[in-house]
Amino acid sequence: MPKLKTHKGAHARLGITGRGKLMRRKIAVNNYRRKKHRRAKGQFDEMQEVHPSMRHLRRLLPYGR
Repeated sequence: MPKLKTHKGAHARLGITGRGKLMRRKIAVNNYRRKKHRRAKGQFDEMQEVHPSMRHLRRLLPYGR
C-alpha cells in the first residue's frame, strides 16, 4: 500500500495532542491588537480544540505530528 500524503496546510495550522485531539490557533489574533486588553492578548497564547463537527480534518494528517 502506498504512503499517504500529509496536507501541508493542515500540518502548519493544526496540532495533535498526546491523546489525539486536534488543536488549532485562536481566531482574531492579529487584527486590532492595540485595542485589546492585556488579558485578552494573553489568552491568544493558548491553543483551542477543534470542534467535533470538524473531525474530518483528521484525514489530512494521517501520521499525526
